[in-house]
Amino acid sequence: MLKEKIIRYSRKIGIDQIGFTSADVFQELKGRLMKQQAEGYQSGFEEPDIDKRTEPKRLLADARSIIAIAIAYPSKMTSVPRGTTEERRGMFCRASWGCDYHVVLKEKLRLLADFIQNEVEGAACTPMVDTGALVDRAVAERAGIGWSAKNCSIISPEFGSYIYLGELLTNVELEPDQPLESRCGSCNKCIDACPTNAFVGPGQLNAQRCIAYLTQTKTTIPEEFREVIGNRLYGCDTCQVVCPENHKRDFHLHAELEADPVLAKPLLKPILQLSNRAFKEQFGRVAGSWRGKTPIQRNAIYALAFFKDKSSLPLLRECSVDHRAVIREAADWAIDEIETAEKPRDE
Repeated sequence: MLKEKIIRYSRKIGIDQIGFTSADVFQELKGRLMKQQAEGYQSGFEEPDIDKRTEPKRLLADARSIIAIAIAYPSKMTSVPRGTTEERRGMFCRASWGCDYHVVLKEKLRLLADFIQNEVEGAACTPMVDTGALVDRAVAERAGIGWSAKNCSIISPEFGSYIYLGELLTNVELEPDQPLESRCGSCNKCIDACPTNAFVGPGQLNAQRCIAYLTQTKTTIPEEFREVIGNRLYGCDTCQVVCPENHKRDFHLHAELEADPVLAKPLLKPILQLSNRAFKEQFGRVAGSWRGKTPIQRNAIYALAFFKDKSSLPLLRECSVDHRAVIREAADWAIDEIETAEKPRDE
């Protein structure tokens, strides 16, 4: 049976979980996305055409099935570098610890597509990872990878929410799997723990308030969020860390996804002096580099202000005359925060 062959091959190439669903319209999702768009809760990074996000046949005209995949990533580093009062460190979220997951998953999906096309004459396959039009979480939920949690993550019974998602549209008919029942119950730990109160309700996020979104923007971040962003340089893991389903979930199954500790928790001050070329050389392999160096440098400035790091003042004064307005504004604000602080903040 083709489906069983695909499952066996997926294990062989390092796919941790695989599920199957139809290429039918995601009708309920379409309604939710329209409401989210109307209320201004979208991040702006999404595909703007809601029909493309919810109607698979707009992406592959004769699509009949969608294959969802998941790859688990670590939640803990084997060695964690510690900052000092003179050498403060920032932090990338777990999804940006190892090699860029887009690269890793696209290669898995390419191999899977090749396998299917060798098995089935005339098979067509369209792979997508994160930046594709379809909503990865919606596909994974319907394909039985996991349930859609209150923090908008997909939670796998085996791996928790520390998983990367991707999908493969195909014109091959494959028996769909059944979605899973949610195990969130009455738990609201993720909603209660969100530093910026970004959750409008269970499973509904105002992306404009989400730290994961804010750290990726290229403009000035509103002052109300700067303190709670802390030393995050890219992304946020709070709603995953507090989730009981993620307790003791830590998988080290793929060498390429292992953290480089000095990249995952880099020194802050050197970041401010990086050229474009040096930034790409240092951070180019991780997912958190996709927006370029300016957001990371801006976030590093906010982090130095968070720590009240007086040793950074000479560098911040240099940044205050930078040619980029967002860096100048961040530096001026940070200088004022540090100079008026009574004492440094603990690591």
